[in-house]
Amino acid sequence: MQAIDSPGMCIAAFSNRQPNSGSCMDIHIQYWYWLVFGMVLIMAEIFVPSFTIFWFGLGGLLVAGLMLIVPDISFSWQLFVWAIASCAFTFLWFKFIRPQMADRTKAGISREAALGETGQVIREPTDGRRGLVRFATPLLGSDEWPFICESSVSLGDRVIVADISGNTLIVKKS
Repeated sequence: MQAIDSPGMCIAAFSNRQPNSGSCMDIHIQYWYWLVFGMVLIMAEIFVPSFTIFWFGLGGLLVAGLMLIVPDISFSWQLFVWAIASCAFTFLWFKFIRPQMADRTKAGISREAALGETGQVIREPTDGRRGLVRFATPLLGSDEWPFICESSVSLGDRVIVADISGNTLIVKKS
């Protein structure tokens, strides 16, 4: 391997010519190379479930779109735009989008995880009718649950889940 002629971004590597002989190999990438590269990376996400490779593929698609608009971009700028866009997409995903997609419900968890949760009474229990409690975050898939309480509670009181009996919570006044 010989030298890389950095001023003209010509690569004389793997050739029999001298680096400064005036004849260098210029790298010119077409937009569809980036398009295919981006799609291959996005499809690779199917086999590597990290949801990181996807953003690098999206960066490749962005460079392909940029190449359609401005086809004279040098290869070094293409790589720079791809790297910056890919890192920006990845950062935005992990910092802003993914946290909003977190499952805040407690559906499918064991009953022990629901014990101790605090909610607010929105309907008082009466003779023959159970009360209704609302939680700030959904509890076991729902934010409102019928409840039974041994002590008297009134509208707006805070209650704590003490036990679960079927589809009814057993609560105590907090």
